[in-house]
Amino acid sequence: MSNKVHCAHVLVKSEKEAKEVLEKLKKGEKFSSIAKSVSCCSSKKNGGDLGFFTRGKMVKEFEKVAFALNKGETSAIVKTQFGYHIIKRLE
Repeated sequence: MSNKVHCAHVLVKSEKEAKEVLEKLKKGEKFSSIAKSVSCCSSKKNGGDLGFFTRGKMVKEFEKVAFALNKGETSAIVKTQFGYHIIKRLE
């Protein structure tokens, strides 16, 4: 089991916005472009890239999904105290 993952995410404030992000992804828009335009996380300037992180660095709802994704896979909507995330595992 990997103890370190490389993920990007898009963070939005409402479930409605998160569903819109998923729709854009389904239509083929680039994850990083969506993150730069709509994410409310400071990682947006890097296309949502959070870099590598280990277990215990992120809130548990986020971490549970991030570590379960396969490389290149994108999550469904993940709700945390920060809002609604769409997570993509990069490596």
